[in-house]
Amino acid sequence: MSGFVFSEKPIRIERGEGVYLYDTNGNEYLDFGASYACTPVGHCHPEVVEAATDQLERLLYVQASYPHAERTALYERLADVAPRDVDNVWLCNSGTEANEAGLKFARHATGRSKIVATMQGFHGRTMGSLATTWKQKYKEGFEPLAGDVEFVPYGDGEAMAEAVDEETAAVIIEPLQGEGGINPVPTEYLQRVRVETATAGAALILDEIQTGLGRTGELWAADKHDVVPDVLTTAKGLGSGLPIGATLVRDWVAEDCGNHGSTFSGGPVVSAAAGATLDVIEREELPANAAAVGDYLVAELRAALGEAVREVRGNGLMVGVEVRRGANPILRDLAVEHGILALPAGRSVVRLLPPLTVDRGHADAVVDALEAVIA
Repeated sequence: MSGFVFSEKPIRIERGEGVYLYDTNGNEYLDFGASYACTPVGHCHPEVVEAATDQLERLLYVQASYPHAERTALYERLADVAPRDVDNVWLCNSGTEANEAGLKFARHATGRSKIVATMQGFHGRTMGSLATTWKQKYKEGFEPLAGDVEFVPYGDGEAMAEAVDEETAAVIIEPLQGEGGINPVPTEYLQRVRVETATAGAALILDEIQTGLGRTGELWAADKHDVVPDVLTTAKGLGSGLPIGATLVRDWVAEDCGNHGSTFSGGPVVSAAAGATLDVIEREELPANAAAVGDYLVAELRAALGEAVREVRGNGLMVGVEVRRGANPILRDLAVEHGILALPAGRSVVRLLPPLTVDRGHADAVVDALEAVIA
């Protein structure tokens, strides 16, 4: 068996249901991150499956210049749930594409080229988004990338104020860094970034690919911090695992966004799945559940692990456990010995991104397993 891009783990997943995944040997795994935050309503939620299946039987595909009911409904739904005044929607296939579009729109609307990004930030692997991603290992062999990008320390308001000037097209920033190590910042910092960009006439792009759709305890982390961006990007869980992303923008950006497009923008099947996903998130009040279970999980992890780890941090159900050794051996033991799947965030952080439907019992299982593996 050959592989090309992804290195494969020795667990062959066959099916999923709710918060669990099952391999070909019938083993059950509690999914606390194996799907990179792509299943906010759980695996194979019946409502999402039904919506996608019904649409699949009617029409698989029509290009986005032809209006279609499911796509139009998704436009309206995203505009309705977005932060105020961010109500223009462009659909694509992934998070990196959503960020590419946001960067292009901002440059065209401002007539400027400079982009300010943050150290430890991650915005994708296509050439434009990669230029704003911090870690050098993702860039090796692909340079030169898109130019005129300046990096500043994440959380440093003074450095951000110094970098944002009359030549800046946009600041692109995660309201809570994911790949960089689950790094939260105070509300005051993000509000200052908002002020600095507005003062300079630059666009604020909030990358909510991982933080959005209820993960941090509000539908958007922007709402949690009372910050209204000019561009908000979302993807991952929007289609419950089907490939879809969205770039949401204010009027001033939409009115002068330039020529951009995508063959598969808002396909009927993924649009149906995304609409159903948003319905479930709202009806089942999953952001509130993420806040409550997330607070419980963090408190229990801190109490159980104590000084055996460097730190437990995060918001809602986006939690990082910074360990005192490499994260990968811990992740292996969690999967093999305890049937729990999680992710790394950098070399030394165990990243927990479960479906937003998990409860305290699931949290207890993860705490017990981490305590056993680490202690």
